[in-house]
Amino acid sequence: MEMEETCRRFGITAEDYMLPARGQIQILGADGSLLPEEQQGTQPGHTYPLPDEEQVMEAYRQLVIGRRVNDQNSALVRQGRMAVYPSSHGQEACQVAAAMCLEEGDWLFPTYRDSVAVMARGVDPVEVMTIFRGDWHGGFDPHERNVSIQSTPLTTQLLHAVGVAHAAKMRGENTVCLAMCGDGATSEGDFHEALNFAAVFNLPVIFFVQNNGFAISVPLSQQTVAPSLAHKAVGYGMAGERVDGNDLVALLAVLNRAVSLARSGSGPLLVEAHTYRMQAHTNADDDTRYRESDEVKEWEAKDPVIRMRSYLESTGALNDDLSAQIAADAEDRASILRTGLAEEVPVSPLDMFDYVYTEPTAQLREQRAVLEAELAAAQEEN
Repeated sequence: MEMEETCRRFGITAEDYMLPARGQIQILGADGSLLPEEQQGTQPGHTYPLPDEEQVMEAYRQLVIGRRVNDQNSALVRQGRMAVYPSSHGQEACQVAAAMCLEEGDWLFPTYRDSVAVMARGVDPVEVMTIFRGDWHGGFDPHERNVSIQSTPLTTQLLHAVGVAHAAKMRGENTVCLAMCGDGATSEGDFHEALNFAAVFNLPVIFFVQNNGFAISVPLSQQTVAPSLAHKAVGYGMAGERVDGNDLVALLAVLNRAVSLARSGSGPLLVEAHTYRMQAHTNADDDTRYRESDEVKEWEAKDPVIRMRSYLESTGALNDDLSAQIAADAEDRASILRTGLAEEVPVSPLDMFDYVYTEPTAQLREQRAVLEAELAAAQEEN
């Protein structure tokens, strides 16, 4: 289905379809109350039904687990069990929604900060964290859950998502790809290439930008003067949307619709979620050098976990017993991480040569032989 058909189906113009809503889509207030429809930021072409209760409850469970995992991983770094960890504390709602809007056959392309999304997709938590303990491989099989290895180079995963979507379309497969990135990634050339290719070939890709205000220490104001990152979609001929990235219900509603549209043949979409990174870029970063503590405190009042808990309690969907059960699930996940990452992994110095090229170069073979001889000699001495 081309864009014209999509517009006819919704009874809107192409401009209405492509331009983001005038305000960001928001369904829950900061206190967890359900906002009146006129305050949700919707307009013709930008209306979103509430996700069903089953999806919302599972999303909340994953949200609580994600928060506990973030806290546990930060502790494991301090204990020396992990080399580095980019916390997503405060951004967990974006990551849970990204994983839950997809069907089993769809593909997720995460960044280095999206561990919660990868786990919500069903990947073993210890395997997810393998890359952060300094191992030579990504830790899990991408094909087992249709999740790409977490990408540290900015934006390369967007090109991979476009390639998979293009191949799936050529094979006649009904596959949607969701590619995650941050606001800093939108300044990269790969961002332009990925969006342009996806739009030209009308590919089923959701470009999901978690705008947390900073690319490490560079604020958004020093990257772009566009009205929003979602507006960048219009230049490529695709629809863009803005959503409150700390409102899990709104995120599910917006991404559910985006995936449905992409699967129907409407082409790619860009969704910008406005959220905030509550902790430093990684454990090696000092965020006090580039942002004020008052700014962080302001966002504490918008915590996605507290907001969802308040909403579910107000509807009667969440009670003390269910809260205790979800908390126990989260603690079980943390326990799995503590146990798994406490195990010492055998390390071979020869690994540095074995996984560089499919066919090692003559120089690598020579260097490997020298080191192998030195190791053998040292073993004989002992």
